Amino acid sequence: MTATKLDVFPRASTGIEGLDYILGGGFPRNRMYLVKGDPGAGKTTLAMQFLLAGARAGEPGVYATLSETEEELRDVARSHGWSLDGITICDLQASEESLKADSQYTLFHPSEVELSDTTRTVLDVVERAAPLRVVFDSLSEIRLLARDSLRYRRQILALKHYFTGRQCTVLLLDYGTQSGEFQLESLAYGVMEMEQLPLSYGSQRRRLQVRKVRGISYAGGFHDYAIHTGGVAVYPRLVASAHPGSFRSSVVSSDVEGLDTLLGGGADRGSSLMLLGPAGVGKSTISAQYAAAAARRGERSVVYNFDEAKDIWVARADALGMGLSPHVESGLVSLRQVNPAELTPGELAGQLRLEVEAGVRMVVLDSLNGYLSAMPDERHLTLHVHELLSYLSQNGVLTVMVMAQYGLLGDSVSAPVDLSYLADTVVLMRYFEAFGEVRQAISTVKRRGGSHERSIRELRIDPDGIRVGRQLREFHGVLTGRLEYTGEAGPLLGVDGKAT
Repeated sequence: MTATKLDVFPRASTGIEGLDYILGGGFPRNRMYLVKGDPGAGKTTLAMQFLLAGARAGEPGVYATLSETEEELRDVARSHGWSLDGITICDLQASEESLKADSQYTLFHPSEVELSDTTRTVLDVVERAAPLRVVFDSLSEIRLLARDSLRYRRQILALKHYFTGRQCTVLLLDYGTQSGEFQLESLAYGVMEMEQLPLSYGSQRRRLQVRKVRGISYAGGFHDYAIHTGGVAVYPRLVASAHPGSFRSSVVSSDVEGLDTLLGGGADRGSSLMLLGPAGVGKSTISAQYAAAAARRGERSVVYNFDEAKDIWVARADALGMGLSPHVESGLVSLRQVNPAELTPGELAGQLRLEVEAGVRMVVLDSLNGYLSAMPDERHLTLHVHELLSYLSQNGVLTVMVMAQYGLLGDSVSAPVDLSYLADTVVLMRYFEAFGEVRQAISTVKRRGGSHERSIRELRIDPDGIRVGRQLREFHGVLTGRLEYTGEAGPLLGVDGKAT
């Protein structure tokens, strides 16, 4: 949706930063909005945050409930650490008049002038409280009272006109399963849907979509959200073009001379570096080396560990002489343990954006295999990674990605999904057998925008750190697994770093 000249309406903040961003500042005031979702989607929690945001701004609010008691609402608020002081709760279940047969038939009498006891109860509260924000929870109960679609629609239309005349911003909560003649999308000024998707394993994934808001621009599509203690947190879908940045081009060193030589001098700032290879070949070790080197330059980095406990990750780096622990303690290197079964890609992208805005200059994703586990399918993974890398690139962040391949030796080594075309630089790592030992080889197979060394070199990782040896000229087929040796015995790195 494109911006229009009407996008000048004063806004009512939702109390949720991510949702305000999606709406361009909040709901346009003095309008009625329909919020749809299945039970448990978080409609009540979102509505409370909307009213609490108004209360903090000195705007009176009314919560008219037909589905929950006042005690239940206050229990929900206490579970999030909230107080509902300043919000008037109109508990229609507590009114005996609302249970009479005539009020259950319709909110309006046949003349459509005299209001039923149920509606009069709400409007009496509104007259006394003079609110600027009102929540109706939920329309399903009003639908049952109205009985037929014509009266139901007229009742909602009458309420819309009444509240518009009182300068109220109104949220109507409803279940998301209604269709056909009972739909109210055309009456509402805006429509938002909240849904939770059951997954085969792990926590359910929640997402919302703003289907329409008349006269304003908003961020369309699905956006992930979560319900934590403290309320609903919305993670807007990352759009790189909406977050332009600038930086000075430079080369980022790993502090390992042989590795920088392979890359043609080092990795480019604002680029993405993929470390590709089988398990245990040294990908995570090299990513830790980049983080340690950045810390020694005084630059902040953040490491997202999907597959390995962060304490083990740091201990291994320290054992190789990188001295990572002091940088972790000082905050120059931040470690984030990620459970792919619990964290959605939208939440991860939201966290990364906050990290970049706080000054992070390097991001390590270890590994993309874990990131893949959080995605519903490969196509969505590609789209997410593309947008994420574009955002990080234009903000001058070096992104180091680890991708583990299936298999250890031979030509059966393959990746679960090919994302190498998204990376600016690809470093390929392999095992190979030589002289009765399993060795490691490393080569740069791709680097956008610059030259790189095309040789294949031996890689050794030991307590002295990372060492890159001479070119493996005597070996053919190291990367394919069809190894053939044509040289003399002992041209490889020994324990002292010299050729054996």
